[in-house]
Formats: sequence, C-alpha cells, structure tokens
Amino acid sequence: MCGFVCLWNVGDEALATDMITRIAHRGPDAVQVSRLPDAPVIMAHCRLSIIGTQDGAQPIHQTDDLLVANGEIYNHTDLRAILGPSVFQTASDSETILHLFRSGESRWISKLDGMFAFVLATRDRIIAARDPLGIKPLYVAHIDGGHAFSSELKAFDGVDVDKIEAIPPGTLYDSRDGWRQWYRTPHGAATPEPGADIERTAHELRLVMEEAVAKWMVADVEVGSFLSGGLDSSIIAAIAQKVLHEAGKGPLKTFSVGTEGSPDLLAARRVAHHIGADHHEYAFTAEDVAANLSHVIYHLESADVDLVRSAIPTLFAARLARRAVKAVLTGEGADELFAGYTYHHAYVDDPRALADELTRSLGTMHNINLQRVDRITMAESLEARTPFLDRDLIDFAQSIPAAWKLCRTDASAAEATGATTEKWILRKSCADLLPDDLVWRKKAQFDEGSGTVAALEGALQKLTGKTTSVTRAEEGALYESILRKAYRNPERILENAGRWDADRVDAAPT
Repeated sequence: MCGFVCLWNVGDEALATDMITRIAHRGPDAVQVSRLPDAPVIMAHCRLSIIGTQDGAQPIHQTDDLLVANGEIYNHTDLRAILGPSVFQTASDSETILHLFRSGESRWISKLDGMFAFVLATRDRIIAARDPLGIKPLYVAHIDGGHAFSSELKAFDGVDVDKIEAIPPGTLYDSRDGWRQWYRTPHGAATPEPGADIERTAHELRLVMEEAVAKWMVADVEVGSFLSGGLDSSIIAAIAQKVLHEAGKGPLKTFSVGTEGSPDLLAARRVAHHIGADHHEYAFTAEDVAANLSHVIYHLESADVDLVRSAIPTLFAARLARRAVKAVLTGEGADELFAGYTYHHAYVDDPRALADELTRSLGTMHNINLQRVDRITMAESLEARTPFLDRDLIDFAQSIPAAWKLCRTDASAAEATGATTEKWILRKSCADLLPDDLVWRKKAQFDEGSGTVAALEGALQKLTGKTTSVTRAEEGALYESILRKAYRNPERILENAGRWDADRVDAAPT
C-alpha cells in the first residue's frame, strides 16, 4: 500500500518531491523520486511495504519503462507462473502490472485481480488505470498541456493546475489510444429463476466468501481485522480466524472502538471471544473527537456530514490497529451488495428497483465509503482491505436475487431482524459462524453503534461554544470551514468530494 505522484510533460523533480511529501503518510517505509531517461516522465513514490518487503521499492524501472502502483495484486503468484518467473526481478506483486502490459494482450489489465491504481510510462506513452470499484484512488490534473497524477487531492494543493478529476473506477487512460472502461459492474438480479434453490445459493455464497477472505489475507506481514460487532465485520473476522487456524497460524488480531459501554464495543467483545481472536479495543471520548476533528477532515478530503461522522471511529480504529499490524480487513461493500442500509427497506416490495439501486450504489462507493476507508487508514499508514469487494464475490452476489437479500419476515421468527430483514441471504450463509443473536442483530450505523453521535455532540458544543444541540446545517458549515482553513485551494477539494446522499432516495419507489 502506497502513494504516488507522476508528472508527464510537466514539472520537475522539485515539484514531484513537493507533491509526494504531502501524501507521505501513505508510505512511511521509503520515499523515492525517479525520472525516465530521455523521456518527459518523473515519478515519486512513498511505500508501505506489504508484499516483497525486501526488494519491492518503487518506482519500478526496467529498460525503457517506469511504473508506480498503489494497492495489492492478489493473483500475482499465478500471474508470475503464467508470464514466466524468469522475467521478474523482484518479489513485488506490482511488477506483474509491468509484465502483463509487455505481453501485448489487448485486455491485459482485466487479468489483474485486486485493488490497485497505477501509472505506467514508456518513452512516448503514459497509461493510468484504476481497479474495478475504485478501492484505490487516482486523480489526474491538467497542467500547461501536461498531466499530473496523484493518489490524493492534497498533493495538488497550491499547485497551479487547470483542472483536477478522478479517474473513474474500472477505467484506463492511454495517451496513445484514449480512454477505456475495462470493467463494468454486473447488473443485479431481481427475482429467482425457476428452480433456483435458496439453500444451495447460501452454501455457495459462503464458499465464495471464504475464498475471497483467504485471497485478501495474502501478505508478507500480519493482517488483522476491524471488528465493530456488526454483522459484516464479524463475518469477515470469523472467516479470517478460520483461515488462520487451518494454516496453523493465529490468533487473528481484532480491533474495536467506541465510547465506553457502547453497543459496538460490547458486541465486538462477544464476537472476539466466540472466534478466539486476540482482541484490542479503545474507548474514545468527546474530548478525543474534538481534538481530532480537523485531522479527520483534512485527511478525508470531504466535509460531508455523514462521511465525517463515520470517519471519526475509523480514525481511532486505524490508530489502534497500526500499533500491532500493517494491514486490516474491513466489512465495506456488504451493505451495497446485500441491501444493508435503512433506506433499502423502502424497496422491499420492488426487487427490480432494489437490484438497480444496489448496482448503482456499488458504482458510487469510490468517492464515498471507499474514500473514507482509504484516506483515514492511510493517514495512519495502515492498509485496509475489503474482501466483500473481491471481483468473484461481486459477480456471485450480483447474481443472487434481490428478493433474497431484503425480504419480508415474521418479526418473531428466528431468522429475522424485524418485519423486513436486510442482508437475509448473507446472514443465512454464515449463521453457523456466530451466536444467533449476533447473526440476527439489527444493523446500526457505525457512527451510531460506536457511540460517535453522542460523543460528537459534546465535541461540537465544545468547538462552537453552544450550550444547545448543534443542528445538522451548523455541523456541515463547521466541517466546511475546517476544510477551507486546511487547504490553500479548498474549492478543488470540495468540487471533487462525493456526498453520501447523492442520488439516493428515502421513499419507496413508485
């Protein structure tokens, strides 16, 4: 996991050094700036070493090519065998990008399985690309006819640019051939096909999930897991502990945060005890929130109220985890795949509309929840991994009828969280992993279950000097004010920021 900057037909080493310094928190293990000889290309890279820790330094320079990458290629071992081990000079998973490109296959990028963003340069060509859902960030700015690429917006702050935009998820830019959308999210199914078997589907889902978690745990360093006590992180942690046990390793290190006595802390303790994890927790206070709010907003690169609220516990969890590990698993993506949000309940009688909404929301994760997870964990030099967003798992989950994800249930039934039950098929597929009352525990938002909302109220009163409740509008205005003070060019940050409520609906479809 890393951060990088690439300048093409613009700037010099001094500019690249200045830009990489602003995002050096993404990779504290090494910082390097390189120029491609006899070509208008300068690349800078800051490294958090996870795979190929001894010889995986970047930029990777081989003959006339230069590469910087951020993320993990989980099928790199298989790709090495296919491409021929003799062509590789390092143990880095990122090197597979370079040799796939050199293979000359027209759809070489589709063979990469993982989370990634990269820029690859030859003497006369630049290629930049991003993983299917945009788990890893990548921005491009236009400067005097040239291009500058970076992992975060803050690298461009104070730089005279014409325009900054995010390279869309699943998209590749080639200076020779133009833009390609190399990946499209499969559209979700609505209702079961004739003869479909719900028990077999739940069993197969479990197998696909186990395979995804095992794949996303591959590393040359120890991988832990965030554990909120909610369904998604509990499932991931339980499967991860199983993977470690079967490999003769473990126990899994788990990390939970919340205010003292909050539901998430209590539930997480139970889950950790149930699966036999090595559990760590931190109870934060309103004073902690007030002291860290500016730090959260600066690194988040957003003033959206909902994103800031959920970023606060993420920060404390990342700090806690970084004391013990370099990488953690998280539960992001389960709500978008399996209908886990409160507003999804409005679609319970219209599975086609629900399937469409789930597909749409998967496509917007990159500048909402995935941005939050990436920015806040990388602010603490921690790699976050999202196995629910494994490509094979996405394909399989999208083939499951939406009518099996959110359905009407008997509120008193064992397999129910209320009159309508969200993520039903996911709960059923993993029911044996956790105690029944945790499997069928009603979902709480991270900022609610962790106690963040209550702690934040105290922090906001402290920061504003108010003795009464701070309204949502006042809260948003404060966040924007903090962001504006943190940046020399705040408008560039704000115009690229996603909003949690963008394009979502709160009423049942008609």
